Order: sequence, then C-alpha cells, then structure tokens
Amino acid sequence: MKRDEGEENPEDFIDPETLAGERKRLSNQMAKQYNPNAVEKSCYAWWEKSGFFVADANSTKPPFVIHGLIQSAIDVKCCLSLLDGSSPPNVTGALHIGHALTTAIQDTIIRWKRMSGYNTLWVPGMDHAGIATQVVVEKKLMRERNLTRHDVGREEFVSEVWKWKNEYGGTILGQQRRLGASLDWSRECFTMDEKRSRAVTEAFVRLYKEGLIYRDIRLVNWDCVLRTAISEIEVDHIDIKEKTLLKVPGYENLVEFGVLTSFAYPLEGGLGEIVVATTRVETMLGDTAIAVHPEDKRYSHLHGKFAIHPFNGRKLPIICDEILVDPTFGTGAVKITPAHDKNDFETGKRHNLEFINIFTDDGLINSNGGPDFEGMPRFKARVALTEALQKKGLYRGAKNNEMTLGICSRSNDVVEPMIKPQWWVNCKSLGMDALNAATDGENRKLEFIPKQYTAEWRRWLENIHDWCISRQLWWGHRVPAWYVALEDDELKKLGSYDDHWIVARDEKEAEAEASKRFAGKKFELCQDPDVLDTWFSAGLFPLSVLGWPDETDDLKAFYPTSVLETGHDILFFWVARMVMLGIKLGGDVPFRKVYLHPMIRDAHGRKMSKSLGNVIDPLEVINGMSLEGLHKRLEEGNLDPNELAVAKAGQVKDFPNGIAECGADALRFALVSYTAQSDKINLDIQRVVGYRQWCNKLWNAVRFAMSKLGENYVPPTSVYPQNMPFSCQWILSVLNKAISRTVASLDSYDFSDAASTAYSWWQYQFCDVFVEAIKPYFAGDDPAFASERSYAQHALWVCLETGLRLLHPFMPFVTEELWQRLPAVKDSTRTESIMLSEYPSSVECWTNERAENEMDLVESTVKCLRSLRAEVLGKSKNERLPAFAFCQTDAVGEIIRSHELEILTLASLSSLKVLLSGKDEAPAGCAIQNVNENLIVYLKVQGTLNAEAEQEKIKNKMAEIQKQQEKLKKIMNAAGYQEKVPSHIQEDNAAKLAKLLQEFEFFQKESMRLDETK
Repeated sequence: MKRDEGEENPEDFIDPETLAGERKRLSNQMAKQYNPNAVEKSCYAWWEKSGFFVADANSTKPPFVIHGLIQSAIDVKCCLSLLDGSSPPNVTGALHIGHALTTAIQDTIIRWKRMSGYNTLWVPGMDHAGIATQVVVEKKLMRERNLTRHDVGREEFVSEVWKWKNEYGGTILGQQRRLGASLDWSRECFTMDEKRSRAVTEAFVRLYKEGLIYRDIRLVNWDCVLRTAISEIEVDHIDIKEKTLLKVPGYENLVEFGVLTSFAYPLEGGLGEIVVATTRVETMLGDTAIAVHPEDKRYSHLHGKFAIHPFNGRKLPIICDEILVDPTFGTGAVKITPAHDKNDFETGKRHNLEFINIFTDDGLINSNGGPDFEGMPRFKARVALTEALQKKGLYRGAKNNEMTLGICSRSNDVVEPMIKPQWWVNCKSLGMDALNAATDGENRKLEFIPKQYTAEWRRWLENIHDWCISRQLWWGHRVPAWYVALEDDELKKLGSYDDHWIVARDEKEAEAEASKRFAGKKFELCQDPDVLDTWFSAGLFPLSVLGWPDETDDLKAFYPTSVLETGHDILFFWVARMVMLGIKLGGDVPFRKVYLHPMIRDAHGRKMSKSLGNVIDPLEVINGMSLEGLHKRLEEGNLDPNELAVAKAGQVKDFPNGIAECGADALRFALVSYTAQSDKINLDIQRVVGYRQWCNKLWNAVRFAMSKLGENYVPPTSVYPQNMPFSCQWILSVLNKAISRTVASLDSYDFSDAASTAYSWWQYQFCDVFVEAIKPYFAGDDPAFASERSYAQHALWVCLETGLRLLHPFMPFVTEELWQRLPAVKDSTRTESIMLSEYPSSVECWTNERAENEMDLVESTVKCLRSLRAEVLGKSKNERLPAFAFCQTDAVGEIIRSHELEILTLASLSSLKVLLSGKDEAPAGCAIQNVNENLIVYLKVQGTLNAEAEQEKIKNKMAEIQKQQEKLKKIMNAAGYQEKVPSHIQEDNAAKLAKLLQEFEFFQKESMRLDETK
C-alpha cells in the first residue's frame, strides 16, 4: 500500500524474524513501547552459540571463578556452579524466586568481571538432591500408580528418578537461560554423572584410609515416614507453648504435644518410689537408668540403688550426674533413655549404660518394648502407656510444658532421635582448619561478607560435631563399602561384625582386599545399601566440577575459586563442608570470599511455602501469569485437598489479577536492589512491576536520544568536556562519579548500592535533567545553537554507550539490544556484544566539581519553581509564567544568570529575571519560596495572589529560622564556649547566625509587604 511522504510504516517498528542462535535482527525503527518478550527472546541463544560464556583454562587473563548455590523448588539444596567451581540447582522441580535471586547476583558479578578483563568461569551444575528428589518421585509414584518404592523395588525406582531428572533437569536449565545466566554450558555437569561420582568415591576412600571416616552406632535424626536419617537442615523446629494437637503422617487422630507427664518408678526392696517426668511417655520403654544430682540430699539414700521397670522388670540404676540434672527443676530426678535422646545419649556414654532401641524404622514399638506394646505406632503407644501407668497407680499427673518439636521438612513427620549404625566424618581437625582459614589474622585465606558471619563461623566450628554422611535412601551415591559375609559367621545379618567392612573404589578392589584380610575363607560381598548425604557430594563440588581427583587444566587454572555466593542459612551445612573438604583434599580453601545473601520471604514476611500458595516461579514473573494459571500450577503439585484450598486462597489474596509480565531484566534488577535488606527480603512483586515500567522509560529515553543523533551521526573517537556546554560538562562529570561509585560498590559486594547508583544516574540525572535541558538545542535548526547541538549529540552518544555498559551486568537483555542500535565510532572495531566490551572506568578529564555544584543550585531552583507552579497553576500546568531569582550575593546571581536557559527549560518559565539584594526590590504579586540562604525565587501569579497562603508559608519559614537561631545561640552561650571551642568553628557559627538573622529580617519585610497589599 502506498503511503504519503512522512507517513509511518508499522512494519518498520517490528523486528524481523531471527534464526535460532543468530544475532538478533533489529527493526528499522525502535518500537514505541518496551516489550520485554520481544527484547529478550533472541539474545541468549546467540550469546550461547557464539561461545561468549566459555572460559579458557589456558588464557593469560586473570581467572575469576564464582561459587554459588541455589536451593531447590521444594527448599532443598541446589548447587549452581558459577565460574570455576560451584554447585548446581537440584532436580526436584522448577526453580523458585530464591534461585532467581542467586542467579541475578551471580550473573551480575560474572558479567561485571568478564567486562573487566577477567577469564570468567561459571559452570552449570545440577545437584541430585537425594532426599528431596526421592520424596517427590515417591509421591508421584503413589499418585499415579498407587505404589510405594518398596512395591516396585530399588532398580525400577531409581530408573523412575532418572526419568524425573531428565525431564525436570532440562526445565531448570531452561529457566537459567531465561534469566540470562551466562553459564559455560560446555562444562555442564551433574553430581551423579560419571566424573562427579568417581570424585565422591575417591574422597570417601581417601578420608577413610586416613581415619577421618568411620562407622559407628550413634544417635541420629530419624524420619519414620522416609525411614532414613536426615540432616539438621531438613528439620524444622517449631515452638509449642502449651498442650497442642498436631496432625502427624500415618495417624488418623491428632497427636498431643506440649504436655509434661509425671509417673513413678517403684524402687527395689520396697524403698518407695521415685517420680520422673517426660514429654515422650513412650520412650520409658527404653529407659535404662534414673539420674539425680550428687548433691541433692533428697536422693542421697538412693545412690547406687535400683528402680524396677513396671512393664518389663528391668532394673534401672540410680546414677549421679551433675552435668545433666538440675535439682531445682521438677522432681530433680531424670529418666535416662540413651537410645532416644541427645542428652541421655551422652549420659549413657558417661555411665556406660545399656542403649535399648525401642522403635522399628517405620516408628512402631519393636520387641524391646515388650509384648503388650510391640507393633503399636509410637504415638498410639504414648496413649496406651499413659493408660497402663494409670492402671498400675503410677501416673502422677500432667501439665502444660513449653517445648521445641522437630518436624521433617520433607515428610512433615515428627523427628525421632534413634541410635543407628552410620558412616561418620571426624570433623575435629577438619573443622579447626576451616576455622583458622577465616580467623588466622596473619594467614587468613577466607573472608565473609557481611563480616558478622565470621563470628557465627567461629561459634559453630568451635563446637562442631562429627558429621553423619549415610542415608537410608535409594537415590544417591552408594556408600563405597562392602560387607564381607563369611561362610562360618555365626551372625548372618548385614553389619553384624564391625571388622567385616571393606571400603574400596569398586567391587573388584573390595574383593581383592577381602581375599587378603580373610585369606582361605569363603565369603560373599554385599555393598552397603545406604547412600551418602547429598551435602557430601555438594561439599566436593568446587573440586569435582574442575575434574578432581585428576590434575586437569581446569583444576590448575581455576582452583581455588574466587567467590562463593549463597544463602546464609546453609553457612554450615554446605559452606563449612566445602571448606573442610577443599582444604583436606584440594590443599587450599575452595574460594577466597563468601558472600551470603538474604533469604527471600513474601511481601508479608512469610517463608515461601507451597502450602501457603506464595511460592513464585521466576518464569511467572518474567512472562506473566493469570490467577487461573497460578491455580493450575498448584493443582499439578503434590498438595493434599486442604493444603490446596489454603494455597489457592493465598494466591487470590496476593495476586487477585495474576502477575503482570515483567521480563527477566526487571526481575533481576529488583532482586539485586533488595540485597540491602539485612538477612531477609520481603519481596513485593509490585516493585518488580515498577522496574519493568522503568525499563520502558529507559527505552524511550534512548529512543529520544537516537532521534536527535540522526541516521548519519558519527561518534567521536574522544570527548573533551571543557569545550562543551554546561549541561554536557555536568552530565559527564556525574556519569564519572556514578561509574566510580558503582565499581566501588561492586568491589565491596554492595550490589544494592551499585544497582541504585546506576539507576539514579539514568533516572534522575540523564532522563530527568540532561535530556530535558538539551531540548532547546534541537528545537528547529537555529544556527545559534549549531555548536551546542553538535556537542550535545556527542554527549548523548557517550552517555548512552557508557551508561548501557554500566547497567549491563544488572540488565543484560535490554542493554544488549539498545547498545546494538548505537552507531559505532568510525574506523574502529567494536566488540560483537556489549558483554564483551570494557566495563566503564572513570575518566579524569570528565570530573568537574564546579559544574556539579552549579547544577545542584540550578536543580534546587527548578524544584522550588516547579513547586510554586503546582501551587498557583492548579490544572493549567502547561502555562508558562515569569519568575524572579532574588540573590543575596553577586556570585549566586552570576550562576543563575549564566544558566538561565537551563532553568527556563526545566522549570517551564516564560522568563527569568535575576534580582540582587541591596540593589533591587522584591517583586510584588508573586508567590515566594526559599531555595537556600542565598536565593529566593518568586513566581508571577496570574490574577490575584493568595496573600493568606503566602503569609502562612513565610510564617512557617520564620519559625524554622528562629528555631535554628535559638539552637545556635544555645551552643554559643554555653559555659566554656569561648575557651574550649576552636576559633574557626566559632567564626563559622557567628557567620551562620548572622546569615540566619539576615534571612529572618528578609522574611519579616516580605510579611510586612504582603500585609500592605491586602
């Protein structure tokens, strides 16, 4: 269709189709509105295909490697490896907003360092997340096939988990790409791939041979639903104030907690009874002693005596223990269950007591509990035992008791302390090395940011316990230990003989070792069915991701890594383990710095939880999602009907209209900006929406600037601000200052301040002031402004090109597209991508303090005049009025006069007249506002001036001045002021007081003048 000359062609504003992996083809004209989907859809594939993310182990550039961790979509550890060594997201499902925070911070660091000339490496790794993944797949199996893992068997179940990993692993890595994470995909790895598995086995064998890994029967956190030992990080501790009924998996009725039950043990020989109390009555079946304080005279006659167990006749010795027993608490007598209580376990070891386990792996009373209770679920046994004690006349009552209850975050089961044979890491020497690495002043190798976590590091490592590394799961690295079952062994159960275990790299090596140890005997080998704690393989990740135990080029070039970025909640579960294993097996700390970011909560400060409906998928923020879509995501999860109803209600309340499309850049920028908050981030999606709107402002500012450059504009090879107009000198000076502060903030890991500095320059200085101030230069082709117009074009180009590079690490997509649209310097070779360009550094000749100070005065003047315009014009905002600047000094008058054009333009005035105090009279019929002690502005009012309103303003200003006068006089009249205060301060105070008196006199006169006009 033929168009009139000058008529727009809509197709000019649409990007042509770009083939996958090719550089984005840009439309002839910039779209009139920013569209995040259009901007972000093609960049990443081109970056990746072009190899921009790939690190070179043979590079001469200094290496920079970040180590980071993401927690999974169901709150499990997920190691994301950045740069050289790091850990990956796990395979339990899609990433949540916490992962997006980690990615945003890590990619900001990586892009900044890449642009700063470093050989950067960020390895995309994925963690297998043993317990979390197994739980998810077990639920899926039950939901879809009504089968348990035991129904299908280990081999088929593990096969199902691999299918899950292959399906959701791709989803997670796709989300990383969508977030813009510049990962080196050529080094992608998985904690259970062949190389990482070999590293895990090698580490276990080496540590075992050095005596740092051992097998022992000790107390662990046991989950009766999952039938495995669990890590402390998988235990949520809830506070219970009083009697409380809770739902426990596997029980139809609610279970009572928060009650302290007292009962009596009969004493041997008819000596009476001794009363004890417990919140876990069922554990009395495993009691093997009663402890009293050695100095408690009430029980001195019972020392060395025995109580008789009422249900099994077991003799319980009365022991003295001043460590455990507080004689002022309760009866002063404590029942001891060494196999089911942490404190009792230690007491049992001190007194060589019998350890009796009374529970089966699934939480039923076993044969040690006696025939009356065997087979009962533990909390049903609690009720049955209470009733049995009542029948025997031994029940002594119950009362409310404040307590802390451990709940497994995976299964919601109540954690049961149980003694189990497990594999352990001796952490004493390893922990001391890790502690010294961060606290040895003369040879410190590890720094924490924020610094307060160093104290936490010390507190934990000085009290470190040995680490249980075995789990009774099917998904994970099998423990590389084989049990040798001899043909003539009397006990046939696996693990019956401690000296029959052989640790080896494979079965062939184990068989050779067994043949030597048990020469001439017939035997069978059986590998330990347990798997290793996920944190064990994650702790090795900085090493294994670089090829350890082999001496690879990557290991030589990139270990130790530069920074670990992760959440403070896993400082000990993951960070400490990496440091311990890195020092021991790698010969050095795995990273030099640890940056610990805040934890994300919802806008109300609540923890993200699927059952609350407040878990947010980053893609839902990037692409937008309707309320119906949010509901659908919940329905496809594992929530039961009641939880689903609560979660949906939560979504309706928080996202009544769904989530608006924000794009990856806005999400990243919002998350990085939030990091100034201490240890928690209360995420409000509306803040992300605000940054998406700001992207539109950025887009339009660049669009405006490009229109002023024109099609044939050629950028200069260098810029000398001295010859430029005032506003150009100023914008380059404040840009210089923004560059210095952004780099300094990035260097100190103050990412919020770095983002805020870049944002503030773009928003408040470039867009709000500079772009507006130079518009007169481009209003027609006035030859009087030819020179200014040319300089303004150069300043515009420099600001765009430099400002986009400054912003790129935070907002990679939009800055890439806008930068690609900029004209290049003639006869110069520009890098293919903004991400390969040089990060801005300050330019000495751009600094101009005089211009900055004068623009500060101009901006203050404009702000006051705009305020007056809003007062006097009301709805007639476009009308231009004359103004006056009443200056107290010639110097101020000269500044205002020399920048008249900027003030006229920015304040939308018809004219501006400079008046000098002592020479000119203040104008009549004007609204008035004080800029500072040296400058007052007046705006001419059309029609009648509202004298009363002006009088009120003056009255308030005089009151403020008077208050300042009184405060200063009080200081100057204080006893000893003349003798103690330095003379230069006295002189300054006297000058301030004189200025205040002068101001007060001026406003007095203004008040009188207004009275005369009434």
